Amino acid sequence: MNEARQERLPQLDIYRALAITGVLHVHSSSFAAGEQALNSPYYYWLNWINIFFKFGTPSFIFLSSFVLFYNYYRRPVTKSLIGSFYRRRLKYILLPYLLASTGYYALTLYVNGILMQHPAENLSSFLGALFSGSAYAHLYFVFISIQFYLLFPLLLKLLQSSEFWVKWAFPFGLLLQWGFIFWNKYQLHIVEKGSLAISYLAYYMLGAYIAVNFEKVKQWLVKPWSGLTALHKRLTVLLFTAWLAAAFIHVQLWYEARRLGNWTDSLWYELLWNVHTLLSALVLLYVTFLLYRKAPRWLVAFLTRLGELSFAIYLIHPLLLAVYRRFRYGISPDSLLYVGFIYGGLLVALAGSWIIVQFAFRRFPLGWIAFGNVPRSLASEAKVKQAGSGQARSEMKGNHGL
Repeated sequence: MNEARQERLPQLDIYRALAITGVLHVHSSSFAAGEQALNSPYYYWLNWINIFFKFGTPSFIFLSSFVLFYNYYRRPVTKSLIGSFYRRRLKYILLPYLLASTGYYALTLYVNGILMQHPAENLSSFLGALFSGSAYAHLYFVFISIQFYLLFPLLLKLLQSSEFWVKWAFPFGLLLQWGFIFWNKYQLHIVEKGSLAISYLAYYMLGAYIAVNFEKVKQWLVKPWSGLTALHKRLTVLLFTAWLAAAFIHVQLWYEARRLGNWTDSLWYELLWNVHTLLSALVLLYVTFLLYRKAPRWLVAFLTRLGELSFAIYLIHPLLLAVYRRFRYGISPDSLLYVGFIYGGLLVALAGSWIIVQFAFRRFPLGWIAFGNVPRSLASEAKVKQAGSGQARSEMKGNHGL
């Protein structure tokens, strides 16, 4: 195995930015699309943004797998490597998850007026939520990521052992994921199956396959349209066409169910979500590299910083949304102002989280405990400031001596 580290891909921060934008759209519109605005004349649009942007979390899952296999596939699996891998995940993923779970769960108890009642029951209930990713609605993503990290060394060894497993990684992942879906529907009946990593195995395996074969895929991503072969052009058009078709059918299926009450078999919702979001993961990958090449530098810089802060923003934004929603007062869901209120929540969640997280990373050396790994750019700024202050102290000492 070649131990050389892979080339860093700065484009992936843009990918993270697009994914967190999807998450913010879904969460800011969830209450409106789910129940509050069912009779609004603007409901189609509210439902549209709630369903169309559901690619956010699955895209993060795909990217997590891609990054891990991209960085580790060509390195020998040693005790030192695995130890380093788990130390980083413990420090930058598990600790923030534990802190976020504790904070959100305590806040929920406080809002419901039962924080100081039945402490033994509350503790038992919290531990159950902690080990199921349900301390708050969005924390399931971190919980399934932890499950994947536990499986990663085994999957890495498996894919390293034979080209056969690399070639069939995605089909096998899709087969196992859907096998679990059918098993759960007809026998297990696990309500919170979204908190289990096997529900996303196809995304993990698609990320792994593309990471291992990235040198081939990269040609499609980095070349301008004029430089692509005729086959690549046709496949790109087919990808975007299929993605838009799946997305709009997915949106319409949920509109029919929510607004008109025309519910159908749950497997159709599962299938449309799966096709829509799997294709989204590939579309976002293409768009990411396109933006990095073609977008204005200010936009690239904006998206890069957003991507760097995306994990921390993911952790904290529901808190800001919860506070924001308490100020709706008399805005009717039937008014256009209500649509503006929904987008206002998105902007408050994004801007507020960004400000809080960036301030924490810059001002508090232990900010990583709450928000994960300090972004490369902010870490560089801190080093520059530290070096500058050190130089200033040195100059002051020199002046004092003189």
